[in-house]
Amino acid sequence: MNTPREHRTPESSLILITTAMGVGMHLGAWRYRTGEASDYLDLDFYQHIARSAERGVLHGLFLADTLALSEENLERPNLGALDPIVVLSALASVTARLGLVATSSTTFNEPFNLARRFSALDHLSGGRAGFNVVTTFVPDVAANFGASDLPQHDNRYARAEEAMDVITALWHSWGEDALIGDKTTGVFADREQVQPIDHVGQHFTVRGPLTLPRTRQGRPVVFQAGASETGRRLAARTADAVFTVQNTRSSASEFRADIRRRAEGFGRHPDSVKVLPGLVPVIGRTREDARDRKLALDELSADAELRKLALRVGVPVDALALDKPLPVDLIRANPSFNASHGFRDAVVRLAVEENLTVREVLYRNGGGHAQVVGTPDDVADLITDWYRNGAVDGFNLMIDVLPDGLDDFVDHVVPRLQDRGVFRTEYQGTTFREDLGLCPTVQPVS
Repeated sequence: MNTPREHRTPESSLILITTAMGVGMHLGAWRYRTGEASDYLDLDFYQHIARSAERGVLHGLFLADTLALSEENLERPNLGALDPIVVLSALASVTARLGLVATSSTTFNEPFNLARRFSALDHLSGGRAGFNVVTTFVPDVAANFGASDLPQHDNRYARAEEAMDVITALWHSWGEDALIGDKTTGVFADREQVQPIDHVGQHFTVRGPLTLPRTRQGRPVVFQAGASETGRRLAARTADAVFTVQNTRSSASEFRADIRRRAEGFGRHPDSVKVLPGLVPVIGRTREDARDRKLALDELSADAELRKLALRVGVPVDALALDKPLPVDLIRANPSFNASHGFRDAVVRLAVEENLTVREVLYRNGGGHAQVVGTPDDVADLITDWYRNGAVDGFNLMIDVLPDGLDDFVDHVVPRLQDRGVFRTEYQGTTFREDLGLCPTVQPVS
């Protein structure tokens, strides 16, 4: 394979991507905000978010995907009820530079369908598509796809590894110059540059080639979210960027160093993988305003937050006493845990390192992610500190309440980051890949 050339990263290369999860990351967002509870089904709602993100020169907009009604899906607007590919295809027409990242599961989709759908989004957006690869840890999903049980964690990742090999091969099944389009000679495509992939593996048999030619950026940008051993391997081997749950600077720094080391082990330059922890900013004009906002949100969702925490760490709700320490030994002793290792491990680490009660964990963990409750300067200070100390390449912003939380970030935090010299004032390049400072696409590693 060709080794990617090194990309020099200027001080202002901080990456910021924002999410649109329901009507806000916080479980109480739908009750706190103005607007209808059904706004998460309204295209105007997403258009507002996309335009705001692009106004703030953010790198991308990320949408989750939900394949079953479970966890808190009937207690608040579903975080990913609409097919993200459909929504982002609509948003491609009202944005010009913003990256468009959709989540899809390799556990409950076929590689050919995924390769085709994301290639289509990449073409329609002019080279701005991103594919967030997930393996799905919600047990209820299996029953919607003809399975009695969710596959075990390592089996889900083994399927994902092979799926990504197939998907990448399909994206490369058309040569760079395969589409000729010569009206004079009548040659539409060079048949020699369009070849089947003839993949036969443990999980998939796919002939190919893809029905679509290569896109403007070569292939969609690949994101991955996983903190387990198998998740880190998949990220280091196949991803361009990694979403991760890290709620302290030290844990983020360790995670980034590990991913970069693993990427080098696969013959990749460490700068070819960008590490982007989630960050929940709760912004107020003053710190007191921000605390009031956070407390009001918490009060509107206390029971739901406790149930979600119990589910995500793998213990019964009655095992969590609000004013007692998190039952770490019970959590670690669960042999049947089959959900998100990244979320569980991040929560446990935070609780242990800072000796937090369950109530304090609920206030602090931001859905498992790092959280800042404060002024725009407080938010900008944390982002700058983590970035300048090499803990992150950027952040995935998990906005508490939409759209006003994002508007506040764009209007008040972005200018402060620009004043500090860590965030850019204009888009770079012509594609999402170029804007992220990523190397040109190369064939997948073996």
